[in-house]
Amino acid sequence: MLQAMLLAFAAASFDAPAQAYPNRPIRLVLPFPPGGNVDAFGRLLARQLEARLEQPIVIDNRGGANGIIGCDIAAKALPDGYTLLDTSFSFAVNPSIYRKLPYDTERDFAPITNFAMGLGYVLAVHPSVAAQSVKDLIALARKTRLRYSSPGVGNGQHLAGELLATKAGIELLHVPYKGGGPALTAVIASEVQLTFTAAAVGAPQFKVGKLRALGFSGAHRLSALPDVPTIAESGVPDFVYDSGWHGLFAPAKTPAAIVDRLYSETSKAVQEPKLREFLIAGGYEPKADPPRDFAKLFKADIRKYADIVKAARIEPQ
Repeated sequence: MLQAMLLAFAAASFDAPAQAYPNRPIRLVLPFPPGGNVDAFGRLLARQLEARLEQPIVIDNRGGANGIIGCDIAAKALPDGYTLLDTSFSFAVNPSIYRKLPYDTERDFAPITNFAMGLGYVLAVHPSVAAQSVKDLIALARKTRLRYSSPGVGNGQHLAGELLATKAGIELLHVPYKGGGPALTAVIASEVQLTFTAAAVGAPQFKVGKLRALGFSGAHRLSALPDVPTIAESGVPDFVYDSGWHGLFAPAKTPAAIVDRLYSETSKAVQEPKLREFLIAGGYEPKADPPRDFAKLFKADIRKYADIVKAARIEPQ
């Protein structure tokens, strides 16, 4: 009898955090500056989750070092569900790019879900660049060394540029910035000639003529930009590069009941028309794998991108 009572008490104590959660504002750390796709997706997801969790979600942009600064803040936060991390798959690339991280990528985080899976990036250039197609750009790059921007060393846009250079047999000079917003601004300001960008972020600039879209890195044309050919059909036949996942994480040791609640609400949020349409227009597939499945994908990606980084001959910093 006593043992049964103790077990019941333990179960009730374990469930208490989830039953009371959340009862105050939640901080969502975005490890990149405003203006990029992590920021855009994170803010829209936050608005949907606020309505479901009935608590304010405070956005905390902590850009720098390809997301490492923000990820470190999240890793060291209390595991109570009131500090969350929303980041891109570059999080899984960093262990292969940086010799020493201030956190353990696998040990210090609890994966919640991957709420978006990217189909690819748009290859964009400044309007002054004398290239109307990917073929033109490759021909130009053989005459002069072009510069391309990315949100930092080892992120998806960096690797996309390295892959294009390798497949096309050209040289491109990589110029890293502190986030997707600054990287895009650098092309608009003509500090660099080109970049790979999320369609949702680049589309407004294409519309007003501040950037020119030359190609899409995915396997098929993007429905939101049907006139932009894939890079594969534009002169680099075997070029296909997706833009990975966007995922939600909590600090390690966050109670499983809270992780499950956040997964459940996120999986519903991505089906809301506003968020769903925004993701699809930006070249992403709405997704919501359960925590266990996302954890498997996350760990597998750490190994996968280690192989890509090695093949691209990117020296760890």
